Amino acid sequence: MSLDHILLGLLREPATGYDLGNAFSENVRHFWSAELSQIYPTLKRLEQRGMLSSRVEPSPKGPNRRVYTLTDEGRAELLGWLRGDPAVGTERFAYLAQLYFMDALGDIHQTRAFMTALRSHLTRWLAQLRAVEHDVVATHGGDPARYGDAGFHHFAALRMGIHSIGSKVAWCDETLAAIDRRLAPAHDAGAAARDEAWKEMEHLL
Repeated sequence: MSLDHILLGLLREPATGYDLGNAFSENVRHFWSAELSQIYPTLKRLEQRGMLSSRVEPSPKGPNRRVYTLTDEGRAELLGWLRGDPAVGTERFAYLAQLYFMDALGDIHQTRAFMTALRSHLTRWLAQLRAVEHDVVATHGGDPARYGDAGFHHFAALRMGIHSIGSKVAWCDETLAAIDRRLAPAHDAGAAARDEAWKEMEHLL
């Protein structure tokens, strides 16, 4: 899966680059992320390939805006991608790469601080997704089988995001508990050393 296909999917309705940036931050963040610095060059490249067309329109406020529209070639590319096999094995998690190499720091306390910060981030993200789910259910009812075509598929993706982030929070808890168990022997050894020191001092006194 590539940013190209995500943009083609989002552009089933004409949109500006700014609109697409908002879509990434608000609608599809639970499965794909992109910054405007990535979006605009990709839009330009897709237009050069004939997948998109664009036109300049006046903006209700501020300067004119460039609106992008899917072409027949772009729609064919999108549909071909959707008819293909599931694009598995393409996930990348930068925080897992950080954790993988964190032994280089030689400080398990740093690992614990890292995992605590990660859990806090994921917990906030999960709360945001659950708030979206609550709004959808409140508006459309609790049975997604009765939603419209777009709503059904969007809700299914949202639920996967909730399951995915929820499992990551559980993994954080599991890892933090293991770190605490790892720290316990060191704590016990330190306490024992202090007890021995006190006994030595008492003997001298």
